[in-house]
Amino acid sequence: MFGRAGDNGNAPSGPIVPVSPSQALKPEKAPPPPKRSRRARNQVVVFLNFILSLIIFVAIVGIGIFWYGKTEFEGRGPLDQTTDFMVREGAGLNQIAAGLERQGIITNQRIFSIGAKGVLGDDTLKAGEYEIKAGSSMLEIVELMQSGKSILHSFTVPEGQTVQQVFDRLRADEMLQGDLPAEMPPEGALLPETYKFSRGTTRAEILEQMAKAQTRALEQIWARRAPDLPLETPEDLVILASIVEKETARADERPRVAGVFINRLRKGMRLQSDPTIIYGLFGGAGKPSDRPIYKSDIDKPTDYNTYLIDGLPPTPIANPGREAMEAVANPSRTNDLYFVADGTGGHAFAETLSEHNSNVARWRRFEAEREKALAAEKAAEDEAKTQDD
Repeated sequence: MFGRAGDNGNAPSGPIVPVSPSQALKPEKAPPPPKRSRRARNQVVVFLNFILSLIIFVAIVGIGIFWYGKTEFEGRGPLDQTTDFMVREGAGLNQIAAGLERQGIITNQRIFSIGAKGVLGDDTLKAGEYEIKAGSSMLEIVELMQSGKSILHSFTVPEGQTVQQVFDRLRADEMLQGDLPAEMPPEGALLPETYKFSRGTTRAEILEQMAKAQTRALEQIWARRAPDLPLETPEDLVILASIVEKETARADERPRVAGVFINRLRKGMRLQSDPTIIYGLFGGAGKPSDRPIYKSDIDKPTDYNTYLIDGLPPTPIANPGREAMEAVANPSRTNDLYFVADGTGGHAFAETLSEHNSNVARWRRFEAEREKALAAEKAAEDEAKTQDD
């Protein structure tokens, strides 16, 4: 039997100690829950609580979706190797996105469209052919197409080609579109260079670029020409430059070749240029590669035969490059009046006819030795072929 703790005749001061083990094991009764207030039971409060919970839920879901979309939009794309993609003129954003997904360049066209709208704002995706690198993200693709930096192809015209030959090149280039003008521009009106263009460019546009480039180049070169040239107009400069262009392909020789012709014009000598004979006979089509120049060709009168006419021919005989025009505008200051091939790809120059004749004789000996060597080589090949048979 237990008594109260501290029972020494004074008033109890501590907790009541159970008087039996069974009482000690009995759980105490929990206090009753507080009564729910009338305000908490109000339907408006319940509805507001629901709305708040819904807003929080939607916000969480929205943040999750936004984060997922941002990760997909900026993350590495599925493309495993670099490929080309064409954005057609007038194509809409959704059409472009569908095409990208169809080619396996992006994973989700909807994410691409939404993300692109956020990046572009009032801007648009530019038409063109684009090189999409392996693993490019949607963001990188949008920025590439926004910049308009599409793939550029090259169209190259070698110096010295005629307008007809340029037209043939334009017509044969499969990357270009459209027809060429029915009427060709004048000879010498196009600047031979390499022109960059994107897919969809027309042949007429390239032709227009070449004509404008020639006009600009000629204006600049004519303004910087030597003051005492025997040339009256920019057209005269182009005519002589076209002859220089056809006479030599070596850049280091062009000013000296131009100097020879300038000296001959000053002295009233005929230019006596073989390329002018060829143009007079064959025009813009050019001489067949296997046809030599015969003596009868030199004696045949045409408007372009500078062995027979005085001064310059009536038009250029080709489209000269910038370097040939600059060579004519500022030729070498020499007393040279003649030049002939030297057998090494260059020319031997001379001030007098006797010196020139010696150079010509040397050239003829070189040609004879070369023809002899070629004949011997061909005979050896024929003999080897006969033995094999």
